[in-house]
Amino acid sequence: MKNPLAHLSLLSKIMLSTSIAITLLFAVTGWIVQRQFFRSASQTLEEEVQGSFKSYESLWQARADQLSAVSMVLSRMSDVRAAFGTHDHLTIRDTAEEIWRKIAADDAVFLVTDPRGAMIASLGGYPGGRPGEMEIVRQAAQKFPKQSVGFSCENRQLYQLVVTPVYVDAAGGSALLNVLVAGFAVNEGLARDLKDAAAGSDFAFLCGGQIVASTIPGEYQRISIASEEGMPRVLIEGIEYAQFSTPLSDLNGQAIGELRILRSFDSINKRSTILRHNMIAAWMTAVVAGLLLTYGMARRIVRPVEELDVAATEIAKGNYEAKVEVHGQDELGRLAQTFNAMCHSIRTARDEVIRQERLATISRLSTSIVHDLRNPLASIYGGAEMLVDDDLPPQQVKRLAANIYRSSVRVKDLLNDLSDITRGRTYAAERCRLIDVVSAASEIVSNVANRNNVVIDVELSPDLEVNLQRSRMERVFENLLLNAVEAMPEGGKISVAAQRRNGEILVSVEDNGPGISPAVAQHLFEPFVSHGKTKGIGLGLALSRQTVRDHGGDLSADPRPRRGACFLIRLPV
Repeated sequence: MKNPLAHLSLLSKIMLSTSIAITLLFAVTGWIVQRQFFRSASQTLEEEVQGSFKSYESLWQARADQLSAVSMVLSRMSDVRAAFGTHDHLTIRDTAEEIWRKIAADDAVFLVTDPRGAMIASLGGYPGGRPGEMEIVRQAAQKFPKQSVGFSCENRQLYQLVVTPVYVDAAGGSALLNVLVAGFAVNEGLARDLKDAAAGSDFAFLCGGQIVASTIPGEYQRISIASEEGMPRVLIEGIEYAQFSTPLSDLNGQAIGELRILRSFDSINKRSTILRHNMIAAWMTAVVAGLLLTYGMARRIVRPVEELDVAATEIAKGNYEAKVEVHGQDELGRLAQTFNAMCHSIRTARDEVIRQERLATISRLSTSIVHDLRNPLASIYGGAEMLVDDDLPPQQVKRLAANIYRSSVRVKDLLNDLSDITRGRTYAAERCRLIDVVSAASEIVSNVANRNNVVIDVELSPDLEVNLQRSRMERVFENLLLNAVEAMPEGGKISVAAQRRNGEILVSVEDNGPGISPAVAQHLFEPFVSHGKTKGIGLGLALSRQTVRDHGGDLSADPRPRRGACFLIRLPV
C-alpha cells in the first residue's frame, strides 16, 4: 500500500507530527478536565439538591410543629372544651370562627368534626369539608389520643394537615368531644417560599400523578427522564435538571403524592462551555507556539540533512568532489564529517581503479591484438621463410606470395577495425552473397581445420544476399569457425546452414564437439570471458556480437543444440 505521506518533506512531516501530537494531547487533556469538571459540578449540584431537601424538611417540620402546637393548645383551652361540651353546632361554629380570626392565614384551613368525622365547622376553604364522615378523621382515629400529621389530596389540591382530638374528663374517664383539623394548602406561593429558602432549587408537588404546585415554568408534565448514573436527570423544555424525589404520606403513612426537588444544569453547562472555549483557545495558542518552536528547531536539524541529500545526489551523478559543511559536533556534525571522509575515500579509490583499469585495458588490448594478429602473421612468417630458404618452383612461389598478400591485407583490416572501434567509426555496407562471406572465412581457417582433422561443411544457397560490411562479417564467421575447430582437437565436423524466416535470414554454425558448459553459457558474450582455450582472452565473441548488432541483427547461442555447440546469427534481409 502506498504511503500517502511519502511525498512530504522531512520538515513537513515533523510539523505535521507535532501538530497532531499537540492536538491529541489537548484533546485527551480537555476530555479529562471537562469530564472531571462536569463530574465535580454534578456532585456539587447533587449536594445542593440534598441541601435543598434538608431545607424543605426543616421548613416543613417547623410548619408541622407549629400546627401541632396550636392545635394542642386549642384542644386544652377550657373555653374551647366548654363550647365543644355543649354539643351545640352553632356554639361550636361560633367558637371556631373566633379562633380562626386569631390564627387565620391565606393558606390555612381549620375544621371541627364530631368524633365520627361529621363536619361541624369548615373554615379556610378545605374542599374535603363536605357533610358526612371525613376520611382523614377515620384515618387519624387509629392514633387517638395522639395527634396525626400528614398530607391529604382533595380535588387535585394538596394539604398538610394536623388532626387533634379534643377530650373532656368524665365520670368514667376521658371522653372524645370533637376533632380539630388544622393545616396549610400546598400552593404556588408555598413552592416559591421553599425555592427562596433553598437558594435556587425548584420544587414541584405532585398529587395523583398531577402537578399541583411548581416553581418550574412550562409544561412540567412533559419531561423525559435521562438514564444517568447517580441522581436522576430530567429534561424540561430543553433545560437539564438534577432531580430528587421524596414521597408525601397521608395520616397512615401511605404515599399519596410526591415532592420533586430539581436543580438546573444550566449554570454548569455555561461554565462547561466557557471552559471548552478556553481549552480551544489554549490549544490554538499551544499549536501555534509549538509549530513555531518546532519549525525553528527542525530547520536547524533539516538543513544539514538537505545539504547531505544534495551532496549525495551529486555523488550519484558522478561528481565525487561534492562536500558538505560541518555544523557543530553533534550527531549531524559527525555525520557530515563522515560523509566528507567517505567522499575523499571514494575519490581516492576511483582514481586508483581508473589507473588499474587503464593498465588492465592496455594489457588486454595488447593481448587481443596479439591474438587476432597471430594467424595472419604466422602465414606471412612461414611463407616468407620458405621463399628465403628454399628454391621453389614459380607456381609454389606464386601461391606463397598470394598467401602472404592475403595475410597482410588481413593484418591491415584488423588494425583498421581496431582503430574504428576505438573511434566509433563505421563504413557503408555492400550487397554480398552470404556464401561468399562464409567461404572466405572458411578458407582462412582451413589450414588450422586440416591440422585438427575438422571438416567444414557450408550448405548455403547462392541466392541468399544481404547488405554487410564484408570484412567485419568475415571475421565474425572466422571467429565462430576457429572457436569450433579449437574446441575439437581430436577432429569433428562443422556445419553452416541458413534459411529465411519472418523477414530475416537465420544462419546456424553447429559443431559436434563437447558443447558449452552451463556455468559459462550465461557469461558467453561478456568481454574477457574464455573457456576451453589456452591462448584466447575472450574478446572474439563479444566483438562478433557487437558487429552483428551493428548490422541490425543479433548473435546468440542455441540453449538446446542437437549436438555440440550451435551459434545462431540473425540478419535482416
